[in-house]
Amino acid sequence: MPAMNWSKLSRAARDAAYNNRDAVANSAELLAACAAAAATFRATTPGVLDLPYGPGARNRWDLFPAAQADAPCLVFIHGGYWQRNRREDIACIAAGVRAHGWSAALPGYTLAPEASLTQIVAEIHAALDALVEIGPRHGIAGRIVLSGWSAGGHLTAMALDHPAVSAGLAISGIFELGPLRDTYLNEKLQLTDAEIETLSPLRLPPVEKPLAIAYGSAELAALVADSRRLHAHRAAAHQPGPLLPVAGADHFTIIDALRNPDGCLTRTVLGLI
Repeated sequence: MPAMNWSKLSRAARDAAYNNRDAVANSAELLAACAAAAATFRATTPGVLDLPYGPGARNRWDLFPAAQADAPCLVFIHGGYWQRNRREDIACIAAGVRAHGWSAALPGYTLAPEASLTQIVAEIHAALDALVEIGPRHGIAGRIVLSGWSAGGHLTAMALDHPAVSAGLAISGIFELGPLRDTYLNEKLQLTDAEIETLSPLRLPPVEKPLAIAYGSAELAALVADSRRLHAHRAAAHQPGPLLPVAGADHFTIIDALRNPDGCLTRTVLGLI
C-alpha cells in the first residue's frame, strides 16, 4: 500500500481502498453495457455454450472455436472479488482475439460464500484439465494464454502453473490477500491464515512462464500497488512478462483494451505466443 499505514485506517477507509464500484461513478452503467454486449456476442457467435466441467451449477465452459482447431486460445476468467458476476456477462471480451483468428473460452466458477477461495482456485485448475480433454472435440486444440480481470487476474496468477497454459495476462488483479481480511470483502470470503499464505501470489515463488501484468492508471491505489509489486517480484526472479499501465483506464474501462481487436492488451496477448 503506497504511503499508507493500514493498521491505523478506519474500517470505512479500508473498505474504500478496495471498493472499485464506488470508486468509478458510472460503474453500474459500464457493467450493464458490457453484459448487453456479451449477450449479443453469445447469441451471434458460433460456439458451444454451458458445457459442464464439474458438478457445480457454475462449473461451465463457453467455447468459441476459431476456424482452425490448432489456433491459439485465450481463456478468460471473470472478476467480481470471487463473489459476484458471471462468465456470460463478459463474453464480448473474446471479440478482440477472435478478430485475429484465435479461439476463446470462458469458464465459470462457484462463488463465495458457497465456495472458499481454496475451492475456487481448485475449480479453475479442474476447468483447465477439462478443456484439455474436451476442447479438441469442439475445435479448440491450440496453445492457451490464460487471462483474467480483477479476481480473475488473481486466479490467472494462481493457475499459470497449469501444464496446459503457455503464458498469462493478469488484469487489475489482487495479489496480496492479507489486507482483504480487514475489509467488507471478507464477510463472504472468510479467508484463513493458510489461504492468505498459500493463495497470495506475492508470497509464492514466481512461475517460470511469461506473465504480462496490466492495470489502469486511474485504478485504486491498492490494486496499482499489487500489480507493480507482482511485476517486481517476478522480475527479481528473472521471470518474463511486461508491466502494462493502461493510460486513463479505470477498473472497468480497462477491459476495452482486450475487447478491442486493436487494443493494447489484445496486442499483448498476441505477442505472448
